[in-house]
Amino acid sequence: MSDYIIGLTGGIASGKSAIEKAFIAHDVVVVDADLIAREAVEPGQPALAAVVAHFGNDVLQADGRLDRAALRARVFGDDAQRRVLEGLLHPIIRERMRVLCENAPGRYAVAMAPLLTEGGGRARYPWLDRILVVDAPVATQKARLMQRDGIDAELADRMIDAQASRAQRLALADDVVINDGDIAHLQTAVAELDARYRVLASAMAG
Repeated sequence: MSDYIIGLTGGIASGKSAIEKAFIAHDVVVVDADLIAREAVEPGQPALAAVVAHFGNDVLQADGRLDRAALRARVFGDDAQRRVLEGLLHPIIRERMRVLCENAPGRYAVAMAPLLTEGGGRARYPWLDRILVVDAPVATQKARLMQRDGIDAELADRMIDAQASRAQRLALADDVVINDGDIAHLQTAVAELDARYRVLASAMAG
């Protein structure tokens, strides 16, 4: 059981996956919100039924699975519908993450939530004991995003602008790791954080 939970967040293409791998290398359980979100809308899950009840059967494929492209098309550019979708899914995702983190083996667990800032921050995640932000300059994010996804500069800018700003994320941070592309630096930073978190978790456990 993990009595201490770290929230991990960062902007798109900031290096969250690299940080996740580094924590896993220290035998720390990382619960990924993106994976939980995909599981939440599998056939038979209450979240999928709620989505279909609001958006209709047009967001389903012939096999009964969620048609993600169709759903994206419905909410893209429509803030009201996007908020409805988030209201249906985010509470379920957050609660599942909390349960998995609390039941994880080890001194502490990490909840990787890319949209932690956009999703309400500490007010929506009161069970987080600490928040770690992986940060990268916007120009670096843009270059990585264009290379990773094979997109042009305009789309990369729009994707970055759709998220919270660096300043908003950093305002939530208890800890910050700067990801400038140096893997050795990331690994050293995570090793130091791992040692610190184990001490903090032990102190909380008494």
